[in-house]
This record gives sequence, C-alpha cells and structure tokens, in this order.
Amino acid sequence: MKQADNIVWQISKGLTPYEAALAEMEARQADIFTQNAPEMIWLLEHPPLYTAGTSADPAELLNHEFPVFNAGRGGRYTYHGPGQRVGYAMLNLNRRGKDVRCFVHQLEGWVINALSEFNVPAYRAEGRIGIWCENKMGQEAKIGAIGVRVKKWVTAHGFSINVNPDLSHFGGIVPCGIAEYPVTSLSDLGISASMEDVDNALYKYFPQFIANLGN
Repeated sequence: MKQADNIVWQISKGLTPYEAALAEMEARQADIFTQNAPEMIWLLEHPPLYTAGTSADPAELLNHEFPVFNAGRGGRYTYHGPGQRVGYAMLNLNRRGKDVRCFVHQLEGWVINALSEFNVPAYRAEGRIGIWCENKMGQEAKIGAIGVRVKKWVTAHGFSINVNPDLSHFGGIVPCGIAEYPVTSLSDLGISASMEDVDNALYKYFPQFIANLGN
C-alpha cells in the first residue's frame, strides 16, 4: 500500500469479487464524505463479468456467458476480467473542484499519459467514451474504458486498461454501446507489460492528474 498526496493507494492481488469490491467502494465513498477515511486509489482485477451502467441497453447484452452486475456508474455495458487493470478512484471533489466533466477529462488524460510509457499513442475520440489507439491492423480500437459515479461530490468507479485480457470475452456485449470499433490491449499490440509495470506508470503520472483537477 502506497500513499501519494495523502491519498491511499491499495493494490489487490488475485481476483477481487465484484460485489465485495462494490460494497467496499461505496462504504469508502461515504466515509470520505464524512471525513472518516482518506481518499483512495484502488487497483485490482476482477473475475470475468459484465457490468451495466445507468444507460445500459439490454439489447447490448448479447449473451450471459458471465455474471452481470448493476454497477450504479454512468455508461453502458463493460467487461472486466483477468488481465485487465481496473482502477477505482475515490476522491473528494468538494476539495478538488466540483466539476464532473473536468474530473472525467483528467481521468482520461491520466490513463493516456500512463499508456505513453509503453509508446502507445492513445487519445480521446470526440463523441466516443473511452481511451482509443490504433490496433495492429491500423484500425481505431478501444484500449481503456471510463465510467464514474459521483455522490455528494465524492467519486467512485473509474477506469480500466486492457493489459492482456482474453479479448474474446468482450464479444458478449456491445462495449460501452459502440459496435463499430474493435477492442485491443497492450498484449494485442505486441507489448509485453506486467500489471506492476502498468501500476508504476499510473503512479508516475498521478501527481499531474491530481494537480489538474479543478484547473
């Protein structure tokens, strides 16, 4: 467990059950608001599952190969599973600027900066949620997802980065409601990176992310 800017960094080993993670995250979110707990970044992996955001369209759940959970975050259907780094950001925007758009924009920028450590020129795409890059076929492809929930100006949920997941598992949904573009990963791009490598990249660019909130 690390700390940065008085924010706890928790990195969980193995696979964390989604329901347990959701309960812990929501409890932490409430405790941060009442100042009974410090802010936290939680990095973890889940077993294979799909989550439904508040805008999820049932027609975009193509099969029930894996469990489906209502996440309570914004967005549509997302896949989580082994080989994917999930980052939950529990931060108090009461003291960092009450601007959800700014928070999401800076969260995207944080992931983009972290991916630059692996020479991946990732970017935002106008009108499309998530983090994008070119895959090995030269197509635009999604390498990361963003989905947040803000309650009493304390954030929860966050992002995911595809490190080396089984990309076929995304076939059970229309990821984030976008059917026209494929999904990729660092491994799919021919980049060998461990979870620790990705975590170190995230940690490196975290101070910049925090400094930009509210600006």
